[in-house]
Amino acid sequence: MAIFAVYVVNRAGGLIYQMDHTSAKTEVEKTFSYPLELVLKIVDERVVVSFGQRDGIKVGHTLLAINGETVTGRGLEDGRDVLDVIADSENYPIAIKFGRPKLSSNERIMLASMFHSLFVISCQLSPDVRSSGIEVLEVDTFKLHCFQTLTGIKFIVLTDPRQGGVESLLKKIYEIYSDFALKNPFYSLDMPIRCELFESNILSALEQSERAGMYTASV
Repeated sequence: MAIFAVYVVNRAGGLIYQMDHTSAKTEVEKTFSYPLELVLKIVDERVVVSFGQRDGIKVGHTLLAINGETVTGRGLEDGRDVLDVIADSENYPIAIKFGRPKLSSNERIMLASMFHSLFVISCQLSPDVRSSGIEVLEVDTFKLHCFQTLTGIKFIVLTDPRQGGVESLLKKIYEIYSDFALKNPFYSLDMPIRCELFESNILSALEQSERAGMYTASV
């Protein structure tokens, strides 16, 4: 079982806190011979697989490293262009690592705002005016759990689909928010949360919930 991340979104849809906890393993490194059977293209200044899948490498994966050298954008650390390196037959055999890059701060802010909009839309589409909005979204690789307080603050947790006890975890995170953010005289409502005690207690709650979830699943 695993808890991947925690997000706190304010009443206006702004991201005020985010923590990555457990990362799912999505990196794959393979040695290729010439010519490379995967088709690559530039998307948002990243080299991405656009066609061809094999050995865990999927369309949409980003090129992360070549022969152990980290790729930043479309260039290597020594300044060489990634696509030029891959196109040169003299560089083969070549070890290439693919995977999903970490989201940037701006991407996280944008996604939090988008979820806030979807939450509002779900309430408007509901035939009952008292709809609670989105509580759970599930796909094959993770679940998104959301708890909205009466004041409109949203606590979002991303977990393994098999993780148990998430409802209790969301309430615990709300308690931590009340104790270490709202009661902090230096904290302003709806602003980013920067408090070591808040973060350490969130981490402790996640670890405890993971252990409890593993026990529940084994039973």
